[in-house]
Amino acid sequence: MANVYDRWHLSRPKKGAVPCAEHSSKTRALVPSKDHGVGKRWQVRWRDAAGEQQKENFAKRSQADTRAATIEADLARGLYVDPAAGKESFRAVAERWRTTAVHRGGTATRVERALRLHIYPTFGDRPIVSIRPSEVQAWVKDRSQALAPTTLRVTFSYLVSVMHTAVRDRTIAINPCAGIKLPEARRPEIVPLHKDAVHALIEAAPPRYRAMILLAVASGLRQGEVFGLEVDCVDFLRREVVVRQQLVTPDKDVDGDPEETPEPYLGEPKTHESYRTVPLVGLAVDALAAHLQQYPAAAVDIEDRSDPRKPRRRQAWMLFTSDRGDVLKRANWSHVWGRMEERANEALGKAYAEAYAAWVQRGRPEGEEPAPVRVPDGASMHDLRHFYASALIKNRESVKTVQRRLGHSKPSITLDIYTHLWPDDEDTTRAAVEAVLGDVPALCPPVKIVSR
Repeated sequence: MANVYDRWHLSRPKKGAVPCAEHSSKTRALVPSKDHGVGKRWQVRWRDAAGEQQKENFAKRSQADTRAATIEADLARGLYVDPAAGKESFRAVAERWRTTAVHRGGTATRVERALRLHIYPTFGDRPIVSIRPSEVQAWVKDRSQALAPTTLRVTFSYLVSVMHTAVRDRTIAINPCAGIKLPEARRPEIVPLHKDAVHALIEAAPPRYRAMILLAVASGLRQGEVFGLEVDCVDFLRREVVVRQQLVTPDKDVDGDPEETPEPYLGEPKTHESYRTVPLVGLAVDALAAHLQQYPAAAVDIEDRSDPRKPRRRQAWMLFTSDRGDVLKRANWSHVWGRMEERANEALGKAYAEAYAAWVQRGRPEGEEPAPVRVPDGASMHDLRHFYASALIKNRESVKTVQRRLGHSKPSITLDIYTHLWPDDEDTTRAAVEAVLGDVPALCPPVKIVSR
């Protein structure tokens, strides 16, 4: 319960005390206290949800009465917010959320980086209660100049989560991120690699990695999932590969030392649905068997965090390793991929020149002019995953099947990325309806259409 007290006058004056010469009351005689004229006159006192005594001073009685009524209502509804709690810095609340939230290895790294680079410079040292919606909107506008719309949305979601945690903890009353407008994020349509470009990449791959590229094309596995495969993940008899882990390479300077290079480790797949078994074509299985004959699996000493409750260090028999027998790291692999891309485009350019010359020799027949094909700039192993998905869609596999093969958490994610690749055939839908309604009698006689 919240009560209002007059600080300037005694609530229980002694008999015969001298009345106040400045103030009077119709209900009682006012006797000045030792604090008379010092500070604000009216004080609201209450005990918070933890039973601690709290107080707040006001200049006017009406303000104190309003505040007391609000406190009583908030305490009764369980919505009370301690005014002192809001003085805690945004950084302190954010770090409490970051270190206690359940994040997978890669996500935890991205969260720390986004907070440190994009959120803390603006809000880190501010009392969290002082952050206003207009300031959040200004931050969004500023960051939109540096971040792509999709990246900004992810970064903003971390800010929202921190503020939501503060609301749940009764540190602040409302989330200042509510109602904030974000730049429209249009996902660019995926353009799958041309099959000739895929073949060129496979041919351009160093012999040690040729089977790995073919496997990525034939399975749609993510890069980390391919790098994290052990020999026993491939069932050669059943012609399938099991995804139960991925190789995670943390970003630099995550835990304080910018000079230290984080060590890769085996971690959980990206989502629960990423634990999956993917069937393989015989060509991929044969290539893997030949790969193991030429480059036997190597035992690598590595930390295994695929079970977060029981992290351990062990010997892992990795299917693909570097020339030095280590696990494949993103930084090193990017150089290998870059050289592959160059060699593939050289081969594609030479093939196009030969085809064009042959077309000219044939007299330039109409409709047969060859089109140039190349591996686009910025391509990566993820484009091999897109190629795999497009192959399934082209052969009319269902959304659910494509989702399971790719390890997406929801079919909606699959549709969001690849919906433009599914065939939209009017004749197919017409035939489907006619197949159902073919035996339904006509409701009216056919009309003869006479052309004019």
